[in-house]
Amino acid sequence: MNLRTKFILFAVLIHVLLAAMAYFLLQENKYLFLGMELVILASAFVTAQLYRSFFRPLELIRAGIESIKDKDFSNKFTAVGQQELDELVNVYNRMIDQLRQERVGQAEKHFLLEKLIQASPAGIILLGFDNQVESINPAAERYLGSKTDDLLGKHVSQLPEEWAAQLKDLQTGLSVTFRIQGTWIYRCHRAHFLDRGFQHYFILVEELTEAILQNERQAYEKVIRVMSHEVNNTTGAINSILGSLGFYMPQLLPEHRQDFAHVLQVATERNANLSRFMSNFAEVVRLPQPRKEPVDLHELSRSLHRLLQPELDKRHITCIWQLAPQPLIVLLDGQQMEQALLNILKNGMEAAGAEGGIITIQTHLNPPQILISDSGTGIPEEVRPHLFTPFYTTKKQGQGIGLTLVRDILVNHGFTFSLTSGTNNYTTFTINF
Repeated sequence: MNLRTKFILFAVLIHVLLAAMAYFLLQENKYLFLGMELVILASAFVTAQLYRSFFRPLELIRAGIESIKDKDFSNKFTAVGQQELDELVNVYNRMIDQLRQERVGQAEKHFLLEKLIQASPAGIILLGFDNQVESINPAAERYLGSKTDDLLGKHVSQLPEEWAAQLKDLQTGLSVTFRIQGTWIYRCHRAHFLDRGFQHYFILVEELTEAILQNERQAYEKVIRVMSHEVNNTTGAINSILGSLGFYMPQLLPEHRQDFAHVLQVATERNANLSRFMSNFAEVVRLPQPRKEPVDLHELSRSLHRLLQPELDKRHITCIWQLAPQPLIVLLDGQQMEQALLNILKNGMEAAGAEGGIITIQTHLNPPQILISDSGTGIPEEVRPHLFTPFYTTKKQGQGIGLTLVRDILVNHGFTFSLTSGTNNYTTFTINF
C-alpha cells in the first residue's frame, strides 16, 4: 500500500468518525449539529489542501524520474509560489541543466573521437572480450586489404593470413614489427582502456614503409655514389691503359698476338660489365619523381609484348591476354611504368622457364588493377620476406635491383602492389591503381 492510499484512507476514516459524531449531536442539539457540519466541511477543505501540498512534490519527482529514465534532459519545471516546492523545483532544474551539459559534452567528445579515429592515418582495431573484431577504422581496413563487413565479428586468428600470424599471440602492452609481402612494413601495438569498469582491447597499426624506405634509400644512395665515383675513376684509368697496350700488339711475335688480343678483349669486356653494373645501381638512385599523365595500360602492355615477342618465341612461352572490355586509363608516368612492367615481365619470363611456360596479363576496371602471372615454380617461403630488399637476389647473374626499381616506381606513384604465389605455383604480381 503506497503513501497516497494510506493518506486517503486516513482522511476518510477521520471524516466518517466526524460524520458519526454529527449524527449523534443531531439527536441532542441541532445547533451543535450545524457546527459539526461546518467543522467537517472545513476539515475536508484543509485535507484537500494538505493532499495537494504533500503529493504535488511527489508528482513532480515522479515526472522528473521518468524524464531521467528516458534520458530526456530538456524538461524543466516552473515555480508554483510555494516555498518548499519551489526549492525542490530549483534543485531539479539545476540538476537537469548539469546533466544536459554533461550529456552534450560527452556526445561532442564522442563525436570528435569518432571523427579522429576515422580520419587517423594509423589503423585501429577494437577488440571484444574474446578477441573478436568489434570495430575497425578505414586506415586499418586499407592495411588489411579487407572490407569492414568482412572483418567484424571475426577472431584475430581469422584475419588475413600474414596479419593473423603476427597478431593472434600478441600480448597486451607489447609491439611487433613485420613485413607484408616483403615490402609493406607495419608496427602493431596492443593496449587496453576502461569503459564502464570493463577492459576493452585494441590494436594500433602504424605503417612504417615510407619512413624506412626513405632511410634505406638515403643509405644506399650514399654508398652507390661513393662506389660509382671510385669505380668510374678506376675503369677510366684501366680503359686508358688497355687502349695503350693495344699499340704494342704489332711488336709481339705473331704466335703471341692472338693470346694478347684475347686477354685485352676479356679485360675490356669485364671493365665494360663493371661500368654497366654501377650504371644500373645509379639508375635506382637517380629515379626522378613521376610526371603523371593519362596513359592507357592496355596499349602500354601491348607495346611491351611486341618488344618481348622474339624472346617469348625463343623461350616457347605463351602469353594469355584477359583485358577489361574498356581501356584502362590511369594517371601515371608512362616511361617509369613501362620500365616497371618490363622488369616484371622479364622476371615472369625467367620464372616461366623455356618449355611451354605461360604468362597471363589480366586487367580490371573496378577496382582498376593489372595482374601479371607466370607458371613458374613459385616463390620459396624463405625468399618472400626479402623480395624487394635492395641488392638481394637469387639469380647467379642478378644484381638485386630489378624489383627494387619496381618498388620505388610504384611507391612514388602511390600505387599499392603485391607479389604472391598461389597453391598452383602461379606467381602473380598485382598493381592496384
